[in-house]
Amino acid sequence: MSDVVPVRNALISVSDKMGLTDLAAGLRAAGVTIYSTGGTRSHLENSGIDVEDVADYTGFPEMLDGRVKTLHPRIFAGILARRDREDHLETIADHDIEPFDLVVVNLYPFAATASRAGVSREECIEQIDIGGPSLVRAAAKNQNDVAIATSPEQYSEIIEQLQSVGGTTSDLRRQLAAEAFDHTATYDRAIADYLQGETISGEFPQTMHVSLRRKTQLRYGENPHQRAALYSDHSDRSANLVSARQISGKELSYNNLLDLDAALEIARGFADPAASVIKHNNPCGAATAKTLVDAVSGAMAGDPLSAFGSVIGMNRTVDLATAELLCEPGLFIEAIVAPDFEASAVGLLTTRPRWKDNVRLMQVGRLDGEASKVARRFISGGMLVQDADRMSSSSLQWKTVTKTPVDDELWDDISFGWEMVRHVKSNAIVLAKDTSLIGVGAGQMSRVDSVEIAIDKAGDRSDGSVLASDAFFPFPDSIEAAAKAGVVAIIQPGGSRRDDEVIAACDEYEIPMVFTGRRHFKH
Repeated sequence: MSDVVPVRNALISVSDKMGLTDLAAGLRAAGVTIYSTGGTRSHLENSGIDVEDVADYTGFPEMLDGRVKTLHPRIFAGILARRDREDHLETIADHDIEPFDLVVVNLYPFAATASRAGVSREECIEQIDIGGPSLVRAAAKNQNDVAIATSPEQYSEIIEQLQSVGGTTSDLRRQLAAEAFDHTATYDRAIADYLQGETISGEFPQTMHVSLRRKTQLRYGENPHQRAALYSDHSDRSANLVSARQISGKELSYNNLLDLDAALEIARGFADPAASVIKHNNPCGAATAKTLVDAVSGAMAGDPLSAFGSVIGMNRTVDLATAELLCEPGLFIEAIVAPDFEASAVGLLTTRPRWKDNVRLMQVGRLDGEASKVARRFISGGMLVQDADRMSSSSLQWKTVTKTPVDDELWDDISFGWEMVRHVKSNAIVLAKDTSLIGVGAGQMSRVDSVEIAIDKAGDRSDGSVLASDAFFPFPDSIEAAAKAGVVAIIQPGGSRRDDEVIAACDEYEIPMVFTGRRHFKH
């Protein structure tokens, strides 16, 4: 016996109307009778599609401002009746109930409403759907006989099967049922998280659920033998790589996404035009300036050798002057992320350089929205959760601990270096000069090794630079190395048992040192 179920009657009640007219037109062309409610019915009728009013069918009007529409035995019996049970078929026939072969429902936009700035609690509560989830679950339960669509992305396959085989196949119905229960689970989770956020005591909830949806499968992971996929978190409303628009270039890789995310994170931390250059998830260059092109120039000069094949993040629209700079001979850029791109810049970047067809241009939109306040990291057996390291560091809380004071003209570089060091893997040391990153020592087991690597990267440019350290110096040996390199100021958290020795070393070399009282470990 064929597993294809013909579609004679469909119930449609959706919040998201995208693709709805095409679906309904396809159903009507296949001879399907459509039953619908409220706004969905009006939308279809305005599109010239014949629809049966659910209220007329049930003999019961919508009431309570639309809170009660489909909650009726004539609806749910028509969905839940098993076609392989004679008693079920006799029962619905006795009560003049039509069996529904297709249910199309998506739910009130609770998550989108709850994430809107300034939304009231009452508005959120009104977006808790009651009838919708019940319809979805009923249809998904009776998947042997009923197809359930919960997303516009599913409509085309349903119409294709109606046209090719005259109904829906069991494979499709099972797939749709699984997606339907995932849809309602995600929806309920959003509501629970919202309500729990109002009632929990302490900083983190007792239980935490992560709801992600696969956006795409990647070519491979960090290495070719590893499979990989990209999942989206719809609760994150900040500018991000997952929701970004790719304007041009090859498919993004796993490593591209990691590096672009790091580049964007650095650039968004500055108010002035800023650019960051990332290689292997660490900055090899970064700068701020009065114009974006000057910021990019300073960032690319930080470590030109490492910048080859890097990704770049910017906090301003990429203009023609910046594109001209990036098209200079000898440069190779894997990807660029920015709020936006001028059309002339896109045209130049995708036509002039040798890498023109390959560069990925990622448009993320405005960066002034609030970024996530929580950082999550999976480990074997669970997940670590912490406050994101976004707390602004006011210089009013800083303390100059040396006899040698800080020259006023050094404060911009000191502030820049302290902002940058939070983005470098610990042990982290950065050298800054003219609000540009000129040397980085990242991820070393010894802090003195990080100091020596940063100085080596900076070369002669270290003379007159500012040094920032993500954590305290346990010994004064790093101060001696910095002094020999020409460092003119140091900023660090402080807090070592040997702080007095470190301060004494700075005084010996007449290098001012600033304590912040806060560290920036990044493991």
